[in-house]
Amino acid sequence: MLIQDIRDSLFDVSDLNQLKCDLNRLQPVDVGEYITQLPEKQRAIAFRLLNKAQAIDVFEYLPTQLQEELINSLHNVQVVQIVEAMSPDERAELFDELPAGVVKRLLQQLSPEQKQATATILGYTEGTAGRVMTTEYVRLQEGLTVGEALSKIRRQDEDKETIYYAYVTDNNRKLVRVVSLRQLLFTFPDVYIRDIASDRVIKVKTETPQEEVAQIMKRYDLIAIPVVDREERLVGIITIDDVIDILEEEATEDIQKLAGVSGDEEALSPPLVTIRKRLPWLLAIMALYIGAASAIAPFQSVIAAVPVLAVIMPIFSNTGGTVGIQALTVTIRGLGVGEVTPRDTFKILHKEILAGLGTAVVLALTMMALSMIWAKSQERWVGLVAGTVMATNTMVAVTLGTLLPMGLKRLKLDPALVSGPLVTTMLDTIGFLTFLTLISVALQVLHLPQ
Repeated sequence: MLIQDIRDSLFDVSDLNQLKCDLNRLQPVDVGEYITQLPEKQRAIAFRLLNKAQAIDVFEYLPTQLQEELINSLHNVQVVQIVEAMSPDERAELFDELPAGVVKRLLQQLSPEQKQATATILGYTEGTAGRVMTTEYVRLQEGLTVGEALSKIRRQDEDKETIYYAYVTDNNRKLVRVVSLRQLLFTFPDVYIRDIASDRVIKVKTETPQEEVAQIMKRYDLIAIPVVDREERLVGIITIDDVIDILEEEATEDIQKLAGVSGDEEALSPPLVTIRKRLPWLLAIMALYIGAASAIAPFQSVIAAVPVLAVIMPIFSNTGGTVGIQALTVTIRGLGVGEVTPRDTFKILHKEILAGLGTAVVLALTMMALSMIWAKSQERWVGLVAGTVMATNTMVAVTLGTLLPMGLKRLKLDPALVSGPLVTTMLDTIGFLTFLTLISVALQVLHLPQ
């Protein structure tokens, strides 16, 4: 992020020549942040102050919405130069967000090489390794010596996204070995690549889910990983900066789903976007609560006969839902980072049940005490029922919070589909029905009026 005093000085600059000098000496990511914070009418002006090389670098750090805005405001030649210089994966991500007509026009003006690279990436399913890879990588032939390999890298691979790994292929582009730049630099020039390169290549398929790619790179501490097609031919690589973006994207998606927000809503999204992304979930949750309310409706006479129930029931709702969301969040997080798999279901459930028993006892005793404090003297028996139901609901909550995401993962679905509001509504319905049914039975046994 921009250092505060630099940011303030830039905002105070009224001399465009001075601003141009300041922007071109800063890191591209900082300039991108500065331009993003400007009023809409000033963004294009600030961007035009950048020299060509700086503008190309800064453009990749801008939000997609701002990239689209600049494309519409810049001259066509400038746009083509910037888009041509983008890495293929970043370009494909941009094209995903642009109108089809704009994408078609830009594709037509790209060089044949960049057009082919972009079309290749766009041809893979979204969320897979093929869609997030870059086609810019260092490829070497098996028969080269170390000296020949270094000479080839100097002549042909200057513009590649990363050169820390070089991938060795046969004549059919089949990936056979990998060698690091460190190995090349510290090996005699006349040694053959095949004699120092490793044949234990960690790789992924083009259809591998991007989450799995991130977990593999984290597990083996890789800064890049090769991507191969079904015939084991090298088609691209995924670099560490892409993985960071993937992890941020997946974490954001999981958090928003847990909170009942659809899509990737940003903190500064326009109000209409916020409404569009939140309202469907809210209406769905309202529909679920109608079911919960319908379950309570037949017990209106019971609640009227024991008024303290109206005070106690909200505690069931909040506490049971929170317990469920806690178990749900921990389980989804474990699945997301590869800490656990569906095969660990019973281990996690065993742990959650043991922890849930201790939690249930404390919550049950607290509920009993509160019920007896709030209830009239002739209604204090309600505390026993409330404590029993609180303990039961707690155990149901930890069980659902563990089994639901594990079940979805086993079915190869996103565990985050089990949102917090959904679990809370389910637990409310179960808890209310159980509690009011037991109270109703107790009233009949005690021959109390309803």
